[in-house]
Amino acid sequence: MTSAADSGESPPGEFQPVGGNLERGLIWVFIVVPTLALLPGIFFAWGGWIGWRDIVLLVVFYVITATGIGAGYHRGFTHGSFKSKRGLKIGLAIAGSMALEGPVIRWVADHRKHHKFSDREGDPHSPWRYGTTAWAVTKGFIFAHVGWVLWGKDRADPKHYAPDLLNDRDMVWISRHFRELAAISLLAPALIGGLWRMSWHGAATGFFWGTLVRIALMHHVTFSINSICHLTGEKPFESRDRSGNVWWLAVLSQGESWHNLHHADPTCARHGVLKGQIDINAWFIKRFERLGWVYNVKWPDQERLQKKRAAIACAASSRIPAGGKEGHRRGVRRQDPEQPQPPG
Repeated sequence: MTSAADSGESPPGEFQPVGGNLERGLIWVFIVVPTLALLPGIFFAWGGWIGWRDIVLLVVFYVITATGIGAGYHRGFTHGSFKSKRGLKIGLAIAGSMALEGPVIRWVADHRKHHKFSDREGDPHSPWRYGTTAWAVTKGFIFAHVGWVLWGKDRADPKHYAPDLLNDRDMVWISRHFRELAAISLLAPALIGGLWRMSWHGAATGFFWGTLVRIALMHHVTFSINSICHLTGEKPFESRDRSGNVWWLAVLSQGESWHNLHHADPTCARHGVLKGQIDINAWFIKRFERLGWVYNVKWPDQERLQKKRAAIACAASSRIPAGGKEGHRRGVRRQDPEQPQPPG
């Protein structure tokens, strides 16, 4: 039976609206309010309004949620790069939910649809959706970075793009309780900070750094994969879109910014496959594998990687300026036989 994930056309009823006014309002709050904390955060840090406990809270909660998104939501649940024991599966889904990027089932459905139509009509967040002129790319960047979440009207239907997760009781339960998990993510740093220092000041700084700044960083790093990594970056492997590797996002994204390899080989558990490429999420997956918590891990195959090396013609086309119509046409029309499939 052919599903939307492997068919060439969009099925009837593929799109569904994003919630009601309450959900739409929460999306704006979760994205805009933490973002507004970034600028004063620079001045507060310069003025000494940050202690080592605040840094610990920021880093620990960031790594937990970034691992939940990158290793869990993305590599595990979306692409089936590995299978998890039930305890870790639940833990990764909860950690990803605490990044406040949406319920796991919706996130997975949207991302599978992105891979199906990457940088073509139907992609939920391609920066090339408006064209290739400077103004069109500027609008496309804004939409791909954050606009599709804030005012996008349609999302992928989980019935077509995530049927496997809809049949998983754990994933359904965690998705239904996304708001409660979001509340824990918002309040836990303040509670821990307050108890750690036994003061309201500790709670306030814990909330500012461990919640607001952490969520803003997490969001905009993730958003940058959708926007920046589809506008620029090195392309050592051939893919059917314009995905590129952006090295300076590697640490904060925990390896997700090695985006060209990911689109060339979506199910690969390691994105940073070349020498010197930091991939923290792959490191965590390897640790989980050694502990026996994950199995059937799809590690890079050297023979397969060589086959995925960009051809000379692809390298030549990449030298055409990004605004050029020919470069865009070639960049988005090459067909990659590796289409993302819902994990079996």
